[in-house]
Amino acid sequence: MSVRLGLLACALAAASSFAQAADVPELLLSIDSGQPMSQGAALALATQAQQQGAKVRVLLCDAGGDLALAGREMPALKPRNVTPQQMLQGLIKGGAKVEVCALYLPNTGRAPTELIEGVTPAQPADVAAYLLKPGVRTLAY
Repeated sequence: MSVRLGLLACALAAASSFAQAADVPELLLSIDSGQPMSQGAALALATQAQQQGAKVRVLLCDAGGDLALAGREMPALKPRNVTPQQMLQGLIKGGAKVEVCALYLPNTGRAPTELIEGVTPAQPADVAAYLLKPGVRTLAY
């Protein structure tokens, strides 16, 4: 009888973990803008979503892809006096998946080695599959 209770307890714990994982909101943030305030606003919202329990994924393309370049100089934004790249790095440290779009590197003459740690080139099929998942919310800047 105690073996059955143990198995039942394990099954309930697994079901509870699955239900909690399924309830995690997901956000895909796309940044194409090269404007620091637009980038900062997008990243501030994504950071808040992440802090509130959302799984965040960021796709950078066009001028937004420059956020991911190592050694990139950009202005610090008030009121926290951090750059958009520092905000992006904070999201990465928090577990966000960050990618540059598949067109960015070949069309800018850049290489994957020029990207900051934690940023990878996107695979279009993977991004499309993510977009098609039920419940994924999108935000574009």
